[in-house]
Amino acid sequence: MTRDADVTIGVLALQGAFLEHITLLNQAALSLQHAAPSVSEVKHNKSPRFSQHHTDDSPRTISTSTETSNTKTHPTFPPQTSFRFIQVRTAHQLSECDALILPGGESTSISLIAERCGLLEPLRQYVKVQRKPVWGTCAGLILLAESANKSKETGQELIGGLDVRVHRNYFGRQVESFEADLDLPFLHGAKFPTVFIRAPVVEKVLTTSSAIIDESEAAKKVGVDTVLAPPRQATNAPVEILARLPGRARAIKDKMTTAEDLGEDGDIVAVKQGNVFGTAFHPELTGDERIHAWWLREVVRLKYEGQV
Repeated sequence: MTRDADVTIGVLALQGAFLEHITLLNQAALSLQHAAPSVSEVKHNKSPRFSQHHTDDSPRTISTSTETSNTKTHPTFPPQTSFRFIQVRTAHQLSECDALILPGGESTSISLIAERCGLLEPLRQYVKVQRKPVWGTCAGLILLAESANKSKETGQELIGGLDVRVHRNYFGRQVESFEADLDLPFLHGAKFPTVFIRAPVVEKVLTTSSAIIDESEAAKKVGVDTVLAPPRQATNAPVEILARLPGRARAIKDKMTTAEDLGEDGDIVAVKQGNVFGTAFHPELTGDERIHAWWLREVVRLKYEGQV
């Protein structure tokens, strides 16, 4: 008999590549299981590893083991921690989740469907008030931004949670989609095969409350071009830039932080702020589970540190 899961991970299943995310979550669990040490090692400083039990359309239940950590401040994790992966279409299903993925797809469609389903406001509470771990890919990154341009006239609504402005469809139309092997330092390994399909980029990092106020004033001036997420509880967590796509940065000269201000040239394509993570590309379409495995570890770490 399978016991109840310790951690439930949801994937928003209104539109887009939600099934692909669930597939890679299962692959990530399997890859982590293969490297898991013995249960006796749990007596020392550990971080979580994963194994899985698979079903097709029902929630996935996954058990976890542990791996040695170099950080002595980490708590000791239980030798078997179970996961459940569920598709999220209702506020009740969302309330069951310890963490959530917002998949790639069409951000305007996702926001409109979420509003009609009574999910948009619960999603904002989940991300910006409860501060649950959330990861958005492509369209999901747009939804998690506090500001997005090329949006308002489409009826786009935002959830918010990342103090950034995104530029929708930055790389052009569907036919201008591309793939690129990208160095992702947080993975500590080989380059990752990123997929960009009508992808956004993080155009600006809104580093201060005054910058967000400036965004609001700018939105009033440009009108149809920019949309803002409704304000909720502010966070003191900084925006961390986790990845750039070299060679395409555009200088943006005003009072807010630009890609050029924050380091080497390159468009910002992955960011993290507190428990909120966003990627402009589609890891779920690559068959490479490494980012999913990294994120699963982050979720479990937060869970057992009492932050979830």
